[in-house]
Amino acid sequence: MTATLLAEILAAARQCVGVPFRHQGRSLETGIDCAGVALHVAAAIGWRPIDHEGYGRTPANGQLEAMLEAQPCLERIANIEDRQTGDLLLIRFAGEPQHLAVLAGENIIHAYASIGRCVEHRMDLAWARRIVRVYRFVGVIT
Repeated sequence: MTATLLAEILAAARQCVGVPFRHQGRSLETGIDCAGVALHVAAAIGWRPIDHEGYGRTPANGQLEAMLEAQPCLERIANIEDRQTGDLLLIRFAGEPQHLAVLAGENIIHAYASIGRCVEHRMDLAWARRIVRVYRFVGVIT
């Protein structure tokens, strides 16, 4: 991974920290959700991501996975253990995967509804166990 691209990914994700959580939010001024963080990062590094609106608070029927697979700026990483800083993590709390976070070293950055804003915190074992898929932004070299 180029140091410049990694720095841009992390800087864009960290711009979201502190922004209020808003379901389907896409604005750093009015609020953002976890998909909004991912879309903000993709746009900040020069991609035109596909935005899917109208999803429920808990995406169902593979909706979130389909959105990720359709993104021209993302590539799926086969083994979740191969995740690296700057990757986008697909997370499951219960049922289907319904949450996204950006990996930032030993931390994750994500808009978290139960906290009410976008946060950065340590990814402990409980969070790591929730990861079901990992995506990398195209152009990031491992």
